Amino acid sequence: MWALFMIKNAKKQRPVNLDLTTIQFPVTAIASILHRVSGVITFVAVGILLWLLGLSLSSPEGFLSASSIMSSFFVKFIMWGILTALAYHVVGGVRHMLMDVGYLEETLQAGKRSATLSFVITVVLSILAGVLVW
Repeated sequence: MWALFMIKNAKKQRPVNLDLTTIQFPVTAIASILHRVSGVITFVAVGILLWLLGLSLSSPEGFLSASSIMSSFFVKFIMWGILTALAYHVVGGVRHMLMDVGYLEETLQAGKRSATLSFVITVVLSILAGVLVW
């Protein structure tokens, strides 16, 4: 019973900071959060891309419809975002696999370096995706 009382008091004495603008996230945390977000974006994008593929393969008129949809700046911007999210998710996944097989050290410094490198690689791939889309 005494231990339960101590746990309740310990939880009450902890400082609570819910202002996310004042929290300094380490680069590894940002990489982890973005990897999850890019996975969700990629999952949702699969439905959009499959619909567009099905439309383009349905008939010659469907192909023209898909082509006209893709000619919009807004749709090209969304497609660029989808490709960037996919690129980041793949790069982050390769980073995690390299850590899992022991190729990358599991130290804080190695994690920071690999997270930063994954951001740099994603920026390069994002620029290439922009060239591809436009």
